[in-house]
Amino acid sequence: MAIMRVDVISIFPQMCKAIIQESILKRAQEKRIVKINICDLREYASDRHLTVDDYSYGGGAGMVLKPEPMFRAVEKIVGIRKKKSKVRIILLSPQGETFDEQKAKELSREKHLVFICGHYEGVDERVKENLVTDELSIGDYVLTGGELPAMVIIDSLVRLLPGVLNKKESFENDSFYQGLLDYPHYTRPRRFKGKSVPDILLSGDHERIRRWRREKALENTLNKRPDLLGKIRLSPEDEKVLKELTKRRK
Repeated sequence: MAIMRVDVISIFPQMCKAIIQESILKRAQEKRIVKINICDLREYASDRHLTVDDYSYGGGAGMVLKPEPMFRAVEKIVGIRKKKSKVRIILLSPQGETFDEQKAKELSREKHLVFICGHYEGVDERVKENLVTDELSIGDYVLTGGELPAMVIIDSLVRLLPGVLNKKESFENDSFYQGLLDYPHYTRPRRFKGKSVPDILLSGDHERIRRWRREKALENTLNKRPDLLGKIRLSPEDEKVLKELTKRRK
């Protein structure tokens, strides 16, 4: 199986390096399922001050990341220019498409991803016009830069790669993977602060447990994110459960 390659272009590379050296991202790299490279944009500056930003033409507050270092970095990472079409080059930006589980699944099927971490007032528009294939946001709010969004997206898609998670950690029942929020989870002790684990989970009856978990997932979604229910295909059993749950709420 080919190793997925992920490159991150940043002016604060240490922010990213700390994250990729822990937990599941570290394990995925050790298993040679993914190779994550952090690129310091300042290495591609052309002056002795390692300048990567400048004032915005037309005035206004804040600085803009310059195009020359960004083009040099991307061209170095991608290699021969005609191969750029095989690489998804993703700019992290508040203006981008909102990232979700479907996008994570889509990106997890790619062989090579490059993430550009925006900063200050953003990047020169010519970077977007000539290099970027995707512009993504992780929500309708503004962060200092694109490093944390890049790490969120990489963590989300890497865990979907075959072999990254073992059966115990399987992502298939995670919230959003099948379109619903997750069901409640319990572990030892059986009784804590006057609350007990539901008896059904201790019954050993796998079919009853499956139905209970599905009902609780539907209930969680109905109560917290009802908008999700219109986006997924529900079985007749699901429809029946939702009808009963809706009755209880009235």
